[in-house]
Amino acid sequence: MDDRVAGALSLPDDWPAHPDLSLALNRMGGFDWDLDTGLMHMDQPALDVFDLTPEEYDGRPGSLHGRVPTDEAIRLDGVVSQALKSGRTNYGAYFRIQRRDGSLRWTHTQGYVRRDETGRPRRIIGIVRDATQELADSTARRELDEERGRRTSLVEGTTAALAHARTVKDVIAVLKNSEGLAHLGATSLVMGLLESGRIHLVADGPEGAHVPGTRYTRVDEQYPMSEVVRTLTPRFIDSAGDFAASYPVLWPHISHLGITSAAYMPLIAQARPIGALGLLYSDKAGFTADERNLLMALGTSIAQSLQRAMLYEQEHDLAEGLQQAMLPRRIPAVPGAQVAVRYRSARLGRDIGGDWYDLIPLPGGRVGAVIGDVQGHDTHAAAVMGQLRIVLRAYAAEGHSPATVMARASVFLHELDTDRFATCTYAEVDLTTGVVQVVRAGHVDPLVRDVDGSCRRVPAEGGLPLGLSAEFGRLEYPVSTVELDPGQTLILFTDGLVELPGADLDEGMQLLTTRVTGGPHDLQKLADQLCDAVDGRGGQDDVALLLLRRRAAHAPQPGGRLQQHVAQNDPEALSSSRHMIRAAVRAWGAKDRADEIELAADELITNALMHTDGGAVVTIRVLAGTERRLRVDVEDRSSALPRRRDAGESGVSGRGLMLVDRLADVWGVESRGSGKCVWCEFLIPAR
Repeated sequence: MDDRVAGALSLPDDWPAHPDLSLALNRMGGFDWDLDTGLMHMDQPALDVFDLTPEEYDGRPGSLHGRVPTDEAIRLDGVVSQALKSGRTNYGAYFRIQRRDGSLRWTHTQGYVRRDETGRPRRIIGIVRDATQELADSTARRELDEERGRRTSLVEGTTAALAHARTVKDVIAVLKNSEGLAHLGATSLVMGLLESGRIHLVADGPEGAHVPGTRYTRVDEQYPMSEVVRTLTPRFIDSAGDFAASYPVLWPHISHLGITSAAYMPLIAQARPIGALGLLYSDKAGFTADERNLLMALGTSIAQSLQRAMLYEQEHDLAEGLQQAMLPRRIPAVPGAQVAVRYRSARLGRDIGGDWYDLIPLPGGRVGAVIGDVQGHDTHAAAVMGQLRIVLRAYAAEGHSPATVMARASVFLHELDTDRFATCTYAEVDLTTGVVQVVRAGHVDPLVRDVDGSCRRVPAEGGLPLGLSAEFGRLEYPVSTVELDPGQTLILFTDGLVELPGADLDEGMQLLTTRVTGGPHDLQKLADQLCDAVDGRGGQDDVALLLLRRRAAHAPQPGGRLQQHVAQNDPEALSSSRHMIRAAVRAWGAKDRADEIELAADELITNALMHTDGGAVVTIRVLAGTERRLRVDVEDRSSALPRRRDAGESGVSGRGLMLVDRLADVWGVESRGSGKCVWCEFLIPAR
C-alpha cells in the first residue's frame, strides 16, 4: 500500500524512516508522518500499541480515531499544532487509547519535527509506546512524594502560623491548636525554656501530666528535656519500655498517661539552646527517618519563633517601662473630686504610643486635667510625651490661662528637635463652682456623664495640634466652658478608645457613649470596663483615660476664694471670668442676684482693661459674718483711683461706676503697693 501511494504522491526518498532495532527491543513503535501528503507510516510495534492490524490501517492518521477517544484526540492535536507553530523541534505527550476489549491504556508519544531551509515543517518522525505500567509506578512514587510533601507542608504551615505569634504564650497556643501536630499523631506537647541555667516548664502536656517539682529543673538532671539541651541532640523514644529504662525518675509519674513513644528536640537559635520541645504519642511505636527529619525541621522553626517572641517581649517590657516612667507615678488626692486613670498598652513590641494623662493641682480649689497623644508609636514618641507632660504641668502651675498653657506647649514642641506633633485636651476644673474651661488641640471631644448615668458628647471648638499651630502661626485656642454639677463625671480619653476597624470616629464615639451610659456607677470599675472593651475587640492602639467626678459643691470658708487673671486683648479670658462668676454665684446660693453680680463685676473688669495699662486679676469670695456677703475684687497695676462721673444724655461711657453703685450694696477702692483694687459686695442668703 505504501509503495503504491508513494509513487502517486512523490514522498521523500528516505520515506518511511527505518526503525531502530533498539526501539523494538524496548517495545516501542515508530512512525514517519509526511506533512505534505498527510500520510503516516507506522511499523508493526506501533500498530501493536494501538491494537491494530496492518489491514485495519490505511496510512492516514484518521484511521486511529477509533482507538483514540475524542477528548484525547483534541488534546493531542493541540500539542502537535503548538509545536509546529512555535518553531519547536520536538514534542511529547501522554494520552489514552481504547483497545479492542474496551480497556483504556496510557500511551506516550514523542515526535521530532523536520523543517526545510525556510523553517517550514515537512515531516515528523517519532515513537509511540505503552506507558500504563510506567504511570502506575509513578503514581506510587507520587503518593510517596505527596506524603513527604504533606509532612513538609506541616512544617511550612506551622511556621506560617507561628509568624503571627508575638509572645511565648502565642507560640504555645499555635502549637497546641495546630492541625499539623494532630496530623503527626502527637497527643500533646511539653515545652521548656532555658533560664539562668535551669529549664522552666512553660507547657506541661495533657491534664494530669505535670510532675511536682519539675516546673524548674537543672540541665544536669536525668530528664529528657535536660538531656537534649545538654547534648544539643534530639532524643527519640521508641517505646514505653525505652522511656521507663532511660528516665526512671520521670516515668513513674507519667506512666498512667498511656504514652507509647515520644520525641524530644532541642530548640536552638543562633547556635545556642533556648529550650526544648517534647511531643508525646499514645498510639505510635518508633520513628522513620523521614519522620525524624521532619520533627527536627519543626523544632528549628519553633526555636526561631520562640526566640523572636522572647526578644519581642523583652523589647516591649523595656519600651513600656520607659513609657510608664514618663507617666505620673501617682495621682494626687483632689478635695471635692473622685478620679480614675488608666493606661492600656496595645502590646506591639517596641511600637508603644505617646499617650499620656496628668492631673495638676492648682490654687483656689482648681485642678488641671490633661489627656494627650504624641504622633507615632516608638520610644521617641514616648520621650516627647514625657517632655510635653512636664512643660504642660509647669505652664499650668505658673497660673497661665488654659489657652495660654496650650499655646506655650505648642511653641515648645515646635522648637523641640523633633518632627512629631501631638493632640491634647486641657481642662481646668473649678471644683467649688463646677466651672470647667476646656481647650482642645486637635484631640477628640470629651464626654460628660450625668448623675443618672446618661452620657453626652461635649463639642469643644478646638485649634490645631500642638507643634502644628506654632509652625503655621495659628496659636489661638478658643476656650469652651462647661458646668460640672455635683455627681457629674468628666471623661477625657485618647482616640484608641474609640477607634473601630472599618468604622469612622462618630460611630466609635457613639459606641463609647452607649458603654458609658450602661456602665457601672463606681468610677474605677467603669474605667476598667472601658479598657476591657478595647481588649475585647483587639484594639491596635494605646489608650489613656482620665475620669474626674465632682463630689459636691462646697461653700468656701472665710478667706477661700476663686481667682482668675484677665489679660488685655484676651476676649476668651474675659468670657471665662464671666462664666466663673456666674457658676460661683449659683454654687454659693446667690442665684437670685446672679445677674446683678455678673453685671457689676463685668463693669469693674472692663473699666480696668480700658483705663489701665495691663490686665486685671478678678477674685470672688464669700465673707462669713453676721450677714453673708459675696465680694468681687478687681485688681490692676494703676495707682490712679477711679471716679464716678455723669456721662450726660449723649455720653457713651462713664456709667460703669454708676451701675456698680446702683447694683451693689456697697463698693469701694483700696490702694495697693503696686496698684489698686476696686471692690463691691452683695448680701446673699444664708446657706
